[in-house]
Formats: sequence, structure tokens, C-alpha cells
Amino acid sequence: MSASPTRTVRRSPAPGVACRAELRYAVGRALPFLVIVLATLADVLTSPEERFGRFLIAAPALAAATWSARGTVAIGGLAMAVTGVLSVVRGEPLVPALANQVVLASVVLAAAVSSHARQRREAELRQISAVAEAAQSAVLRPLPPRLGSVDLRLLYEASAAGAHVGGDFYKALKVRDGVRIMLGDVQGKGLPAVEAASLLLGSFREAAYTAPDLPAIAQRLEASMARYAERAPESDAADRFSTVLLAEIPDDRPVIRLLSCGHPAPVVQRGGTVETVELSAPSVPVHLPVPVDAPFTVEEVPFGPGDRLLMFTDGVSETRDAGGAFYPLEGRLRAWADEPGDRIPELLREDLARFGAHGLEDDTTALLVVRDGPVAPAVGVPAPPRATPVAA
Repeated sequence: MSASPTRTVRRSPAPGVACRAELRYAVGRALPFLVIVLATLADVLTSPEERFGRFLIAAPALAAATWSARGTVAIGGLAMAVTGVLSVVRGEPLVPALANQVVLASVVLAAAVSSHARQRREAELRQISAVAEAAQSAVLRPLPPRLGSVDLRLLYEASAAGAHVGGDFYKALKVRDGVRIMLGDVQGKGLPAVEAASLLLGSFREAAYTAPDLPAIAQRLEASMARYAERAPESDAADRFSTVLLAEIPDDRPVIRLLSCGHPAPVVQRGGTVETVELSAPSVPVHLPVPVDAPFTVEEVPFGPGDRLLMFTDGVSETRDAGGAFYPLEGRLRAWADEPGDRIPELLREDLARFGAHGLEDDTTALLVVRDGPVAPAVGVPAPPRATPVAA
């Protein structure tokens, strides 16, 4: 498989949804004029007692929803002009006609103020969105398309509407003898979860290059969260625990080493065979407030050229349909065995959105790791035919 740009799939409106939104916006822009035309025709074509011209007052009110303040005033001015003409045509007395104009002018003024407030809120939201984009670039930077002997394909979506960063986090780094990857999920949502995720990402970036093995990295993660809790005990992030899955892919052996801290086991695909990796002794989540003395256990499983491994958070594994059934991830990956790796994130996102009873409700992250190219043999060190779990 040739390398191509890493695909970070985010929640975005489907083409049909986007078209419907554009259509609704266009209708909203045209509606004030439609009201003016219909009210005028109805007033002219019916008896003077009907007075359909009174509906012209709705035009500026409707304009405030989609037009700028100036546009709203212009539409209101048009409605006032048409009202004046209809008053003359009907021969309406001067005092009632002026009263109607005063009422209509008051509505135009209120609509213009409302339109200005809406525009200001929209500008603030655009600014907040830009800040969120900057925060994402700092906390969750895009993954490179290829590291060492593996290709990376990412699906990442925050659960909060309009959010760019959630409690899920990921990182992959090329180290001296291979590739090290971390994928995790912080308890809860909101800014405290994002803060905890940034702490763990920073700790991993520092430890991945120097730690001798995965258990040492896990210990660094624990130590980082413990130090933060001591420095800032009042912070909500200090009380959060995180599930973490660490992976290490050596350049010189067709294996992948995995260490789970309470995280869902990944799924591996070899040809048409798809199965969940059996983690014999997963550790407890990072910063879980319980004393645990058990050692970290590393699982080593075959991972040769062409093999795929899907790491994911519970936003994937715990998605349920209307009947309460969990998402059949293994079955879906088996059906997509012949699909190129580039397609898997988009297929997974669309299928999860269809399968879920309420769409994608939780932070959803999935990282497809594809072993590509030959494995560089270690000089003078024979590779065993199959690796076994190693207790740290």
C-alpha cells in the first residue's frame, strides 16, 4: 500500500443535509419579499374591509433572521412604502395611516436591533470556532501519513456540537527503533477532559523517545497525572482518570506490542481474518484513585506486512442501535477487508452514524495502523516465530 495523506474524518453534514440547509437559508432570505408581494396582491384584489396590508408588518421581523441590520431596515422601508401606497389607494384617513406607519417603523427598529445582535453573536461564534481550531492544533496535531513501516488512518470526532477537541486523544511518534502510539479516553467531557488529555499527550511526547519500553511510558503517564493533582488539587482535571492503549511497532520484527490501561482491546486484520486481540492482563486506567500493585503487562502479537490494527475508543465499541445491540465492529471490518485503508475511517464514521440510535453521541476516535513494506531484520538477532505476553 502506498502512503497517502492521513485522513482525519470529522463530523460534517452529509451532502443532502448541507443542500437542505442552503435551501432553508435561501427561502429565509426570500420570505420577507414574498410576504410583501402576497400581502399587497391580497389587499388590492379583495374588498377594503379585508385589509391584508396589515401583514406587511411581518416582513421586517422575518428579515431580521437572515438579513443584516441594514438589509432589515431596507426591507422595512419597502414595507412602509407599500403600506403608504395602499393607504392612499384605499383612501384611508391621515391619522390611522400615520398610526400604521409609526407601528411599522417601531417594528423595523426592533427588527434591526435584533439583526445586529444576531450578527454580533455569529461573529463571536466564528471567533470561538477559530480559537477551538487553534486549540486543536496545539493539543491534537494531525498525524503524519506514514511513520517508519506503518501507515496511519484516523477518525476523530468530538461529541459536543461544534466542538473540535474532546476527551479522546491520540499521538504517534517515530522513535529510534520503531513507532510508538498512544490512544486514550479521559473520563467525562468538557474542558477538564481536554485539560487532562493535554497533560497525558505532553507526558507521552516526552517519554516516548527515552523510555526503554511501554511499561516505563505507562509509569510516566501515572506520575505526570499524580504530580498535576498535587500541584492543582482544585482543578477538575486532577480528578479525571483515563483509559489508555499504548502500542509499539519495532522496525526489525513483524510484531506489535500492546499495553492496555483499562482501554478496549484493538482489532487486528490479517487478510480476511479479523479478530479482537486478547489482552490477558490489562492494567487499570491511568490515575484511577485505587491502589494497584500489579505490574503492567505487554502483549506481543504478530503484525507483518499487509496487516491492519484498529485502535479505538468506547465511542466506537459502545455505540448501540435502537434495540440496544452493540456495534458489530469485527463483522464490519471483515466486510471491509478488501477496502483500501484510506477508506476505512469514512466507512466507519458513516456506518456508526447509521447504526447508532441517536447518531454519534460520544467522542469517537479510531486509528487504523497498517503495516506496509518489508520488516528490517535485526542484525544478529533471530526473530521468534510467535511472541508471547511479557510481564513488566
